[in-house]
Amino acid sequence: MNKNLKIYIAGHNGMVGSAIKRNLESRGFANIITRSKEDLNLLNEASVSKFFAEEKPEFVVLAAAKVGGIIANNTYRAEFLYENLMIQNHVIHQSYLNGVGKLLFLGSSCIYPRMASQPMQEEELLTGLLEATNEPYAIAKIAGIKMCEAYHAQYGCNFISIMPTNLYGLNDNYDLEKSHVLPALIRKMYLGKFLMDNDWKSIRSDLNKRPIEGVNGESPDEQITDLLLKYGISSKLGEVSITLWGTGTPKREFLHVDDMADASVHLLLNYDASGTIPSQINAGCGEDISIKDLAELVREIVDYKGTIIWDVEKPDGAPRKLLDVSKLNQLGWKRKITLEDGIKQVVAAYI
Repeated sequence: MNKNLKIYIAGHNGMVGSAIKRNLESRGFANIITRSKEDLNLLNEASVSKFFAEEKPEFVVLAAAKVGGIIANNTYRAEFLYENLMIQNHVIHQSYLNGVGKLLFLGSSCIYPRMASQPMQEEELLTGLLEATNEPYAIAKIAGIKMCEAYHAQYGCNFISIMPTNLYGLNDNYDLEKSHVLPALIRKMYLGKFLMDNDWKSIRSDLNKRPIEGVNGESPDEQITDLLLKYGISSKLGEVSITLWGTGTPKREFLHVDDMADASVHLLLNYDASGTIPSQINAGCGEDISIKDLAELVREIVDYKGTIIWDVEKPDGAPRKLLDVSKLNQLGWKRKITLEDGIKQVVAAYI
C-alpha cells in the first residue's frame, strides 16, 4: 500500500488513537493528519465539514470518543450518549461526502447484551438487553456500527468497525472518577502504598501530575486525606485499606493498547466492508480474569501490602465480558502482549 496515503486519525491524543498513530508510523506511513480538540471540535458539524473539505483525507480512523469507567458512564449518561453520537455522525457523514476511501470505526465490547452467551460472537449484537450502567455509551457505539453498515449498503462506502475489549496501556486515563478499572487499580494501590510508607512526597508528586477534583500536591494534608478517603483509600491507626466496587467476581478481558492498535491497522490494510451483517470485528485476546484476581495481580506488581475491601453494595456491571475473536484470528491477527507483561509495562511507565 502507498505509504504516502493521507490518513486522518480522529482522537490521536487519546490512548487508542495515539497507539494507532505510533503503529502506522512504525510501518512507514508518514502522511498522517491530526487535530487537537482545540483546533477541531468534532461536536461542531460546520467545523468538521470545513476540515474534510480542506484536507481531503483518503483514509479515516475514528478513535475519538467520550470514554470512561463504570462511575463516569453511569453518572454522565446524557453526555456519553450525545457527544459520542455527534462525533461519529459528523466524521462518518463527512467521510462519505468527501469521498474517503476507507474508514475504521472503533467501538466497544459493551455493545453486546448484558447476558450474552460467552464468549460473545459478533452475531450477539442486538439480541438482548444492554448493561444498564453503560447503556448510553453502548447505544451510541451500536449506532456507529449501523451507520457504517448503512453507508456501505446505500452508498458503497468502505466503512468498517472494530470492537475492542477492555483496553489499557500508554496514555491511559488515571482520573479516579472517570478511569477504567485497571488504571484505577494501579493508581489506588500506588497511593495506598505511599500512605503505608508515610511517603507524602510521592503522594503530592502523584497529585501534582494528575490532580483530582482540583486537589493537587500543594493542597493541605487534611484535604488530600479527605479526597483519598472519598475514593476508597483509607489509613486508620496505621492500617491502610483500599475499597473497590462490587464483589470482584465479574470477569473481564484485557488487551494492551499496542495490540489493539496493531489489530486496527491490520484490519485497515487487510479487511474491506462486504455487506455481511453484523459487520463489526471483535478485537481481544480470548482470555478473561476476575476483577478480584486482577486486583491481586496488580497488588503483586505494585507491591501494595495493605487491605482490599470489596463494597458489595456497589454495582458489578455485567457478570462476564469475553469476546469471541475467532474472526480476527482467521484474518491473520493474534494478541502478542500477555496481561502480566502488559501491566508491568504500564506500571513502569506510570511511576
